[in-house]
Amino acid sequence: MKTRVVIVGGGTAGWLTAGIIAARHYDLNSSNQYTEVTLVESPHVKNLGVGEGTWPTMRDTLRKIGISERQFLSCCDASFKQASKFIGWTYGKEEHYYHPFTVPMGYGSVNAAQHWSAEPEKNDFESWVCAQGTICDKNLAPKTPNMAEYAFHLNYGYHLNAGKFVTLLHQHCVEKLGVNYIQGHVEQVVCAQNEDIAAIELDTGLKVEGELFIDCSGFASILMGKHYNIPFKSLRHILFNDTALALQVEHVASDTPIASCTVATAQQQGWIWDIALQNRRGIGHVFSSEFGSVEQAEENLCQYVKNDPLLARLDITPRTIKFDPGYRETFWHQNCVAIGVSAGFVEPLEATALVLIEKSAEWISQQLPRDRNAMTVLATRFNQLTKQRWEEIVDFLKLHYLLSQREDSEYWRAHQNPDSIPESLKDALTLWRSQSPWLYESNQRFELFSSASKQYVLYGMEFKTDEKSVSQKRQKDSELVKRLHNDNLRLTEKLLSALPGNREFLNRI
Repeated sequence: MKTRVVIVGGGTAGWLTAGIIAARHYDLNSSNQYTEVTLVESPHVKNLGVGEGTWPTMRDTLRKIGISERQFLSCCDASFKQASKFIGWTYGKEEHYYHPFTVPMGYGSVNAAQHWSAEPEKNDFESWVCAQGTICDKNLAPKTPNMAEYAFHLNYGYHLNAGKFVTLLHQHCVEKLGVNYIQGHVEQVVCAQNEDIAAIELDTGLKVEGELFIDCSGFASILMGKHYNIPFKSLRHILFNDTALALQVEHVASDTPIASCTVATAQQQGWIWDIALQNRRGIGHVFSSEFGSVEQAEENLCQYVKNDPLLARLDITPRTIKFDPGYRETFWHQNCVAIGVSAGFVEPLEATALVLIEKSAEWISQQLPRDRNAMTVLATRFNQLTKQRWEEIVDFLKLHYLLSQREDSEYWRAHQNPDSIPESLKDALTLWRSQSPWLYESNQRFELFSSASKQYVLYGMEFKTDEKSVSQKRQKDSELVKRLHNDNLRLTEKLLSALPGNREFLNRI
């Protein structure tokens, strides 16, 4: 029996989902296709156009669906992302720290954070255990041009033009992966007796039937929200930001250096993101309307652009995006799954939007149900896993705020209020005060944020772990850590002399 998968909505969520599922189940050389993927997109809906930062997972996703890295970099004005750089989050001054994509030295065999904490005179944690922040300081690429596609010296993701990425995915999915593309606005949802969706009827008069429907319709949430009325769980009491202003600003010159990281600069009522592509930078201010006005945020954003000599100072009006941070109480209901913004949306901190799309689509492609009874079991498991991931995201994002020592505005003081901190995160902080996070803290096989990520944020923001009781194991590891630290210093120097700048690398290919 053929499984017909119908994806409602295009954009990044729809086309990534289509590509991931089709790449696994479509065989160009076979006449016996057991899976048919159809994407239905309304011509009236404009792509959200944000979500321009990815995780390293995107490299594997692109490789699996058959897009070459050279093609991707060229078609999407893309550049390399090696880290997130946080400015002013701890004290509200010019201090900064990195959350890089490369794990600390010896990760997996020794917990370097324990030894760093015990150092009487120590550098910042990231540069003590990793070379990537120093490489980002110099705007260098994570690889050399002679390396194979998707290979690297330092782990990396991408910055990309979201609109051009959708265009590339659309073309590739239709021409190479056999995805059926239909334009039309959903007028009606037709249900079977068991309340499954049997078909959708379009304003063109076309009726599209399927066994599995995937809602990628964004904030509209046509299937999961409007049709099934699945409740939405707001997180505004934990993560306060609910508004974003977005700009696209050209580089001042064609040879302007391209940053290797997403820059997140804290403001009194939120923070400003800065994402460098080949031809421009995507810059935006995400903030809480409870603690500040659009006018204040726009003034901060314009001042940020004016203060940067590497930006062309054009008269650009920012686009306003309103959202309620949170997620659906159920993500797979009956024979319908929500992926992307239709499932949930929180602020762009740590670029979790695209990775959730990738992870959800990959899980479905691996577990694609061939039987309706099996679908019920899979739906339960998918809902459990996805809820865990959202809870993990909320805890990790909140961690960035509650660690701040800023007291210059009500916004930052409110984030430190214990009433706004989830109990799961309070428990984790209790643990981390006596021992640094490491491998055995989590038993989740599919966790999004490893203990390495938690270490970078905790110690980047000067969190204190009491390491007075030096264990025998740590004493035993001290020589290994010393050697690893020296190796890291040598690697840093080697990479500084060998790696080209991002601009140089991209020009060469």
